[in-house]
Amino acid sequence: MRRAPAPWALLSYVLRYPTPEVAAARDGLAEEVAELPAGAAREALERFAATWTGDQTELAVAYVETFDLRRRASLELTYYAHGDTRERGMALLRLKKLYRAAGLPLDSAELPDHLTIMLAFAALAEPGQGEALLAQQRPAIELLRLSLHDFQSPYAHVLDALAACLPALTVSERSEVARLAREGPPEEAVGLEPYGPPEAMPTGARA
Repeated sequence: MRRAPAPWALLSYVLRYPTPEVAAARDGLAEEVAELPAGAAREALERFAATWTGDQTELAVAYVETFDLRRRASLELTYYAHGDTRERGMALLRLKKLYRAAGLPLDSAELPDHLTIMLAFAALAEPGQGEALLAQQRPAIELLRLSLHDFQSPYAHVLDALAACLPALTVSERSEVARLAREGPPEEAVGLEPYGPPEAMPTGARA
């Protein structure tokens, strides 16, 4: 039986900084979620839709407090393994090259390892390319998921949905999650671009 397409574009959209446009789109979120195939991903997004409440200002404040002020909940996934080091700089460069080679170059100065960017790429790239990219970041995704649950953030449900769309963690990946949680990222600063709200996606992604 062929597996239903993963809702990469929807996941990318709800993880964006909640601008007035994004906040207003909540009315249609339940409808989009209801159209997904029954399963763990849909159930997790139903939980998210039910808890993603408040006006736009409240949503924005909660987003910043969750993702911008807590390193344990960074949406820039290569940070978990590399911190602000030269190795991370090389990882970011490889991502830019991957997007360009797939015909989906970034039309922004945003860092290419932001989870919304990766999900948007998965939604637009050839079948298998996005899944492979997300699988490479599986330990970081799991660490982010666990951190969001620790913070009791509604966004934890979005990461639950994402995890449900990916292969289960292997033994080695579980060990890597434990190591990253225990040791934290390296601290060699190299002057990377400052972090900010993810307003950009690969060209052609849902705006």
